[in-house]
Amino acid sequence: MAKNNVRTDARGPIPEIATAPSSRLLWLLGPALVAGVAYLDPGNVASNMTAGARYGYLLVWVVVAGNVMAWLIQYLSAKLGIVTGTSLPEILGVRMRRPLTRRLYWVQAELVAMATDLAEIIGGAVALNLLFGLPLLAGGVITGVISMIVLTVQTRRGPRIFERVIVALLLIITVGFTAGVFFAPPDAGSVVSGLVPRFDGANSVLLAASILGATIMPHAIYAHSALTRDRFPVVADRAATRRLLWATKWDVTIAMVIAGTVNLSILLLAASALQGVAGTDTLEGAHVALEATLGPVIATVFAVGLLASGLASTSVGAYAGAEIMHGLLRVRVPLVARRVVTLIPALLILGVGFDPTEALVLSQVVLSFGIPFALIPLVWLTMQHGVLGEHANRWFTTLAGAICAVLLVALNVVLLVLVFTGA
Repeated sequence: MAKNNVRTDARGPIPEIATAPSSRLLWLLGPALVAGVAYLDPGNVASNMTAGARYGYLLVWVVVAGNVMAWLIQYLSAKLGIVTGTSLPEILGVRMRRPLTRRLYWVQAELVAMATDLAEIIGGAVALNLLFGLPLLAGGVITGVISMIVLTVQTRRGPRIFERVIVALLLIITVGFTAGVFFAPPDAGSVVSGLVPRFDGANSVLLAASILGATIMPHAIYAHSALTRDRFPVVADRAATRRLLWATKWDVTIAMVIAGTVNLSILLLAASALQGVAGTDTLEGAHVALEATLGPVIATVFAVGLLASGLASTSVGAYAGAEIMHGLLRVRVPLVARRVVTLIPALLILGVGFDPTEALVLSQVVLSFGIPFALIPLVWLTMQHGVLGEHANRWFTTLAGAICAVLLVALNVVLLVLVFTGA
């Protein structure tokens, strides 16, 4: 499926990729930063905050391990889009010859996309409630409307402007979720001890699975291949492709360093300032505890970060959902129209007064079902020479990807068992 044409983007042909110095490749960065927003959504905030408040530094190693696995997974997804010029859903849509199989696969992928959207709209609604006292339903509507505006930018102005908007929100997220660490610095020795893999009872296993489930998200896997395809629509010659893959490794590295730092900061902040404080297992409770412990400024900055997280991640989630539908059903629905439809379940939940934190937890359970359906095909396809040619995975990359898949699927099975048995 690999091609050998001249690569272009919205600004025209990409000049001299194969020979350009590193400084000229900076403008090739961006798709991973957009996909990386999925690792900083409200579900991540809730999981990491709860882990730090309940268990202190015990699960630091889970955040670090999840970030390392995320690097590999996101790079494989980006590579698939770059080399083939198609997204993961598009390739699966072609390979699934039976319409029923393709539609059933789409149903589970669509449920995952909707669950992702649910968590992100709720996160934005909670943030607006914390900042301005808005009712959750009104906050959900406002979050949805703003995400429509962001998606309109992507539709009308192209992927580069969309990237800049998301990266700007990413900067706000980073400041919002890391500022508190400077006012409540963690204990260095405890952080180091938290790098040793261990658990403390069934609930810590549940939280570890939740952290990973909120980190390795199926829609980010689908989206990243589409983002690189949209940014680099036509696959270049061999030398240029190698150069572009090199730049992509840096893109993914930067994105994952940011995501890992922010997620770790959330856990460390909770461990140093909120450990043992009652009520911190909800976003509202964590905000109240931060205000009482570190003051209103840090609590407000945290809420602003949560709002940016909801806005950015719901826009990327809607983009991923549209790509899933297009690739599997071969139906292209305008992003804004799709945004309206997928907004309805979240608004209904907020409107009936369902507990927002419980809704976040349930959305993470749904996401856990979708991980193997996205991750296993990704590893399988990227090891195929018939798909990626000379850029197919080496044996150790495939082995690492298979280990990640086994670990993530196993932990998510544990998550489901613990949730449904009420452990």
